[in-house]
Amino acid sequence: MSKSNKRKIYFGIGALIAVILLANSVFLVQEGQYKVVLKFGEAVRVAGTPGLQFKIPFVENTMTLPKRQMTYESTPTSILTKDKKPIIVDNYTVWRIEDAQLFLRSAKTVGAGIQRIDATVYNTVRRKLSEINYDEIISENTARGNINDQITKDVAEALKRDNSGIQIIDVRIKRTDLPEGNKQSVYNRMISDRQSIAARYLSEGDEESRKRMSRADRTAMELIAEAEAKAKAIIAEGEGQAAKIYNDAYGKDPEFYNFYRTLESYVTTLQNEPVILMPIDSPYARILLGK
Repeated sequence: MSKSNKRKIYFGIGALIAVILLANSVFLVQEGQYKVVLKFGEAVRVAGTPGLQFKIPFVENTMTLPKRQMTYESTPTSILTKDKKPIIVDNYTVWRIEDAQLFLRSAKTVGAGIQRIDATVYNTVRRKLSEINYDEIISENTARGNINDQITKDVAEALKRDNSGIQIIDVRIKRTDLPEGNKQSVYNRMISDRQSIAARYLSEGDEESRKRMSRADRTAMELIAEAEAKAKAIIAEGEGQAAKIYNDAYGKDPEFYNFYRTLESYVTTLQNEPVILMPIDSPYARILLGK
């Protein structure tokens, strides 16, 4: 073989080795992922910036971890509430890998990380719901929002204390149902409780109504008595003034006063056209007859 051919062969082998070395020295980091560089199985660094990166060929290798937010839906689980009612809880967790090196040390894989999240969420949800009555849990306007926020905070703090490298974005309870075997008995108990509450409210309302009616009647009687007393005082004052006027009038012209009083008696006496027997020469008859 000629020297020229040998040089070509050596050059080709060298080029092939260079390509292999280059191929094993370069790796690509894509958007939304971590590339963890491993040396003899140990994570030595993490590349999170998109683009080409370099590593030591044959000594270092890489593995990929997701950088984006992920959602994990837990399996519906039975939990006892504070008032000892079993409920089926279904929740989901939004999370991401915040520190890839810590995540690899604690969980190794995404599947193991999800198992860790599931255990932490379950323990936290069970503890929180065991402190609350069933009626508060199913209320959309009171406890539900606060429970979700508290669970999210507690789960995030627990995983941070464990140096898991996991960031918890949100934990939400999707639904809380009663087990099929318990639904009817719980519903019947709830109906009975509501009926008892309604009966108590009606009883309290009737009692309050009687109290108010009694107070109103007493007030009315007091007002009527006060009004009658004032009326009697006014009538007495009027009669006194009338008597005074009569006396004054009588003192000025006794004859006219007697005549006027007689005419008033005629009006009273002759109502309903009565039959009156009296002597023709009596003063009463003479005035009546105009003599």
